[in-house]
This record gives sequence, structure tokens and C-alpha cells, in this order.
Amino acid sequence: MKNESPAIGVIGGSGLYQMNELRDATERKIDTPFGAPSDTLIGGKVSGREVYFLPRHARGHRLLPHELNHRANIYALRWLNVRWIISVTAVGSLQEKYAPRDVLLPSQFYDRTSLRSDHTFFGKGIAAHISFAEPISTKLRNIIAESARSVGVTVHNGGTYVNMDGPAFSTRAESELNRRNGFDVIGMTNLPEAKLAREAEIALATMAMITDYDCWKVEEEPVSAQTVIGHLMANAETARKVLVDLIPRIPMEPNWPEHSALDSALVTERQLWPATTVKKLKPILRRFL
Repeated sequence: MKNESPAIGVIGGSGLYQMNELRDATERKIDTPFGAPSDTLIGGKVSGREVYFLPRHARGHRLLPHELNHRANIYALRWLNVRWIISVTAVGSLQEKYAPRDVLLPSQFYDRTSLRSDHTFFGKGIAAHISFAEPISTKLRNIIAESARSVGVTVHNGGTYVNMDGPAFSTRAESELNRRNGFDVIGMTNLPEAKLAREAEIALATMAMITDYDCWKVEEEPVSAQTVIGHLMANAETARKVLVDLIPRIPMEPNWPEHSALDSALVTERQLWPATTVKKLKPILRRFL
């Protein structure tokens, strides 16, 4: 772990780190035991706080959702002593009241992914079962809501994000089922980040940037990549404004419940931990060693 002071991580599109407020920007290429992250990380100072930006789909948007190495991404951020993550992600709205270019801050997830074995750091001799009833950091979510309102963003604080695999968008039958189930937004990336962040004892909250109405709203054009990209550009500017206001509001000390999530999660007795697994997970297990 190379950064001594607790840092803030931002996962999102490449436009987010192109902020005038980012000072002393440097690139960090990090190798992890789980492979390479999506891209090099961009570190620097915003309002005096250490911040690391990670382009989720790589610069130039070269990685599909099912190609993302979520473990490497979260591991790299934890290695840099990131203790708070703001995950900025594009989503489709499943409810009339959430319009394109609004921001929804999910409080819950529903998992429709298929690669769940890749969504944990544990195994190989160390078993852990994190508590995930409240999958988002409530304190961080509320701070984001305050910042969004202060800069004039239409924000909805709370709701359920259903995570599908992709990369194709939903069929109309799928979209209508998700809507009838009461889910609020749909996306392809965020749930694995939330699970792994909790295992890494990082407080994570999501800024779900609405780009479309999925395809349930028959009077609208079905969602397409071109539709999404148009709203993404506007949403990136919104996210930058929120981040500038948000970052100074985040506490200096990582003492929220998420920062000690492993206290009640680790099952395997310490003396049985294999040395190779301990070495692999050292940035995550450091305080237990």
C-alpha cells in the first residue's frame, strides 16, 4: 500500500478525471493478483484530498461490461488506500418519474448477473461472508444527495438498481418484468463493485446517471448506444459538478461501519489461513495480520 492517508476513489467514464480542479495529476499503473485493472489510474488532489480516478471501461470505452475485471479494479483502489468510492454509472430508468439526465442514488440492488464467482476476493482457504442487507453506504449516499441538490441537480435519494449482464440491452419482455417487480433503474456494472468494495472495507455509493427509459416505454424510441452516448456527455458534466462539491464533504477518518465490514464476515480461523492467500489479500487483510 503506497498511500498512507485515506483516499477517495471515483469509478466512471473517462471524462470525469478531466477536471480543472484536479491538481498534481499522475498516472498509476498497478498490477494485482487478479490481473490488470481496466486502465491506469489517475491520481491527484481535489480540494486538498487525495483522489484516484479509474475509467471503468478503459479510455476510449474499449471494455464491455462482462469483460470488466472488477476484482482488479477494486483491489487496485484498496492498494492505494482508497476508503470511499463514488461509482458513477449510466443506467436506464424503469419508472416514469426518473427522467433521462436525472440522478438516482440506489439504496438496494437486485442481482441478475451470472459471473458471481468473480465477485468475491475470498476463497482459496479463507472464507468470508459479508453482510450485504444494506449494500450501499448510507452516509456516503446522503452526502452525495446533499451535494447534488446544492449544485441544482435533480436527484432521487434511494431506489433499487437491477444488475443485468449485458452487453445487449433488455428485451421489452425483460424490461416490463423488471418494471413490474418495482425496480427503479437497470445497469450492467455496479453490483460487483459494491460487493467487492464491501469485502475490501471501502464505503461505496453510486451515482446512477439516467440516460434512457430502457425499452418499456413504447412511445419512446427503444434504448440504443447512440441515445445513451448523447445523454452521457451531459451526465458527465453533471457528475463533475457534484464531485467538486462532494469531495470536501467526505470525512478524513474511515470509521464508518463499512470500514470494519470484515469483523463479522471472516469465518476461517486465523491459524488456518494459507500463507499464499494471505499474501494475495494483504491490502484487504492488513489490519488482521
